[in-house]
Amino acid sequence: MTQTVAAAVTAPVEAAPATERRRVRRVPGAPRPERRLVGIAVSPGIAIGPVFGAAEAPAVVVRLKIHAADTQAETARFDAAVAQSRKQLMKLRARLGNLPEDSQAEIAPLLDAYLHMIGPSRLVRGVRKRIAETLVSAETAVQDETSALAAAIMAMPADGDPAGRRRRAEEVREVGRRLVRNLTHTPFRSFSGLPAGAVLACEILRPADAALLDPTRLAGCATDEGGSDGHTAIMLRALGVPAVLGVAGLGQAVRPGDTVVVDGVAGTVTVNPTPETLAAARKSLLAFSKAQQKLAALRHLPAMTTDHELIDLQANLEIPVELPLIAQAGAAGIGLLRSEFMFMNRETLPSEDEQTETYRSTIDAMAGHPVTIRVLDWGGEKDIEALQSEGIVPEVSDDNPALGLRGIRLLLRETELFETQLAAILRASSAGPTRVLLPMVTNIAEVREAREIYERVARRLRRRGERLPDKLPPLGIMIETPGAALSADALALEADFFAIGTNDLTMYTLAVDRGETDVAALYDPLHPAVLRLVQFATEAALRMRMPVSVCGEMAGNPKLTPLLMGIGLRSFSMNAAAVARVKQAVRAVAIDDCVRLARRVMEQSDPARIHELVLGA
Repeated sequence: MTQTVAAAVTAPVEAAPATERRRVRRVPGAPRPERRLVGIAVSPGIAIGPVFGAAEAPAVVVRLKIHAADTQAETARFDAAVAQSRKQLMKLRARLGNLPEDSQAEIAPLLDAYLHMIGPSRLVRGVRKRIAETLVSAETAVQDETSALAAAIMAMPADGDPAGRRRRAEEVREVGRRLVRNLTHTPFRSFSGLPAGAVLACEILRPADAALLDPTRLAGCATDEGGSDGHTAIMLRALGVPAVLGVAGLGQAVRPGDTVVVDGVAGTVTVNPTPETLAAARKSLLAFSKAQQKLAALRHLPAMTTDHELIDLQANLEIPVELPLIAQAGAAGIGLLRSEFMFMNRETLPSEDEQTETYRSTIDAMAGHPVTIRVLDWGGEKDIEALQSEGIVPEVSDDNPALGLRGIRLLLRETELFETQLAAILRASSAGPTRVLLPMVTNIAEVREAREIYERVARRLRRRGERLPDKLPPLGIMIETPGAALSADALALEADFFAIGTNDLTMYTLAVDRGETDVAALYDPLHPAVLRLVQFATEAALRMRMPVSVCGEMAGNPKLTPLLMGIGLRSFSMNAAAVARVKQAVRAVAIDDCVRLARRVMEQSDPARIHELVLGA
């Protein structure tokens, strides 16, 4: 769970013991003192405006048992709630056209996931089964089933993406809340009265609420609950709304109409600011606006160092609707297309034709920029129902999926699945420059076997009359385990390119799951062991004059860009939103300076000293 960071500077009367507070009387009409609250900064920017509170009436559910004769009627009530929920979500989907393109790209897939879960899904089947077998009301069945599914998702061992696991569990809970509200006829939150320039302050903001917000009218947002990696935070960033979530005590500190300053960079909410605080906030707002304008101006400029070394900045792609974000960011291609979206939220596996059309449309959209497609990287933490329904993977994951059957290991066992995807990629590759990326490789035998399958599929397609490029798209591998990094010199003889995945590489190297609170602080991409593995793999590729890139979170952190360039990396793939800041970092340095920094860093064995050299802290 994301921990809330909360600290408040309160007025003396509020800090006094209860016995003293009873003796203090406020003077009617006297101004309330300034109060500064601290939360989690989730969307950068400064907002100054009056508080608007959008209350949400709680849905009250009383656990009820029913008679066997009532199961049909209770199931009908549930089906009506499902139909009503679908209608509401379709209406929200239709409203997305009023939002900016990048906001639509974030919100649309979430609404699609909600719609899938109220279709012929495991959730709906489970609720109906609970009504029939345990003889409980529809509301009770919904609560029990969504709680069980969310708990099962959270109980799965993390695999480099605990934030994603939390988001998937929250998606299930949110669908359950919507069904319960419709079953109990509890009204939803309304934003119709939101005045222009107001700051929304509430206990919690649901992801689906984002489709109801007008970013041209909303100045900022602050909530008592929430964290930096949830859907709500992602959507507020997409809307460009300055936001601070997880502000403990916010509900008690603000009243409708209060003036507040929301600092989405520092993570603070200042209630009833003094004239001096307001003046400073307006100055910060002006500075932030100018900085954003500078970043926007970088879109059409090359990612070139001060000594004219050109750096390749590409974007990661989770789902096709993110393509507008990549175009707006000025990325020079897709360095990592995660193909899992093709297999998720469906009960059957995608056909070769379906996959071909999706890949081809993505390659077409990039208009000549390269697209690197990573083949299916299933791990036990990824709930892909189609794989389970086809009997390819078990419904219950391994005890430790991070060390089990995942990535290339599964594909080499399920060759039909692998060949279908390779055929689709090869057929689509005629639309533009394409590369194929193998996940979770640990030895040269896996690369050799994968290449044999790859070339066999190409021969079969050519016999079938398919038009393929004369030279097959390059076949590369992820370097995301210590074994792969330490074998990089041998793997470089078998692969056409490397993509270093620093998230999993850090996790496997340090034996740390950053989703586990007790050890999360040990997760450190700047640990000397991790940096040496990155350096070893990079140098192995460079000796072979083979392309190498980095595509983990390190790639999108502009503070780490000079170090990675000094190690020898010249290609980075990241979240589209990070491209401008990384480009800014590239254009501010010379390669020689980066090399000197890397030498100093790689001489260190103390992580604290490395942090000081790289981050200045």
